[in-house]
Amino acid sequence: MKVLILPFLLLCFLPGLAQRIDLDTIQLFQDIQALSADSMEGRRSGTIGNRKAQQYLESRFKSIGLKPFGNSYRQHFRLQHKQEVVEQAANIIGYIPGKTDKAIVVTAHYDHLGQRNGNIFNGADDNASGVSALLAVAAYFQRQKPEHTLIFAALDGEELGLQGASAFLNNPPVALSKILLNVNLDMLSINNKGELYASGTYHNPWLAPYLQQVEPLANAKLMLGHDQPEQGQHDWTNQSDHYQFYKRQIPFVYFGVEDHPHYHKATDTFAQINRPFYADATTLVLNFLQLFDQSYKPASNYTD
Repeated sequence: MKVLILPFLLLCFLPGLAQRIDLDTIQLFQDIQALSADSMEGRRSGTIGNRKAQQYLESRFKSIGLKPFGNSYRQHFRLQHKQEVVEQAANIIGYIPGKTDKAIVVTAHYDHLGQRNGNIFNGADDNASGVSALLAVAAYFQRQKPEHTLIFAALDGEELGLQGASAFLNNPPVALSKILLNVNLDMLSINNKGELYASGTYHNPWLAPYLQQVEPLANAKLMLGHDQPEQGQHDWTNQSDHYQFYKRQIPFVYFGVEDHPHYHKATDTFAQINRPFYADATTLVLNFLQLFDQSYKPASNYTD
């Protein structure tokens, strides 16, 4: 029988790491508003609006100071979904080098549903919120250099079958064996109960102590769950880009909220986001990443 051994020092985190980290909320709200604007036309893969989002993200990656892999932030790939073909879909990828080449990959999909019957599906929560949080996290770690290399990937094609994540992993910027963890952000900004879920500890129980060290904030608290097979449609394991990492046996934590009335509706707009919750939800993600980055020790398996 395989037994997972938690490192002895796992629960002995450095004092103060679970405290609230200051976040540039002005920029956070500016980014989500820009990405969910009508001018982005719902960001459907292959559309003019999607390409506008790519340009916006490239500009933000550059302004933050993220390094590209090679000469461009773009990773082009061919996307096909049923009869729909997009020849030049693109992931936007940058990184912050750490003291080790072991990497944490932070993902969030920037595509959404586009336009239907004259309505723009702006996708503020799904998933301008995750992408804007990714940018905020990147900006923080650009100021506070991480222990591990942090790769930030704004993914295309999630709504058409998690294809951006698949393209990323089929042509990864680093060897898959170097990836310690995927942290996927998808829908962080609309919840009136103050609940942000972290899904994935059912599959990787060794991650739970890290998440349990993240203290609740005034407007958001972290909940574990939505990752057990018997939960049926409430098991989120295969419902966003982290599933592609899971299929390749890479540990993941998926941060998101439960479905709400605006999910995949034209009403998912910037006006609907819960600003106090969203700011604190993003901070919870950042707190976890800082804890994990500074405190990670490899777990070991042995056969009994």
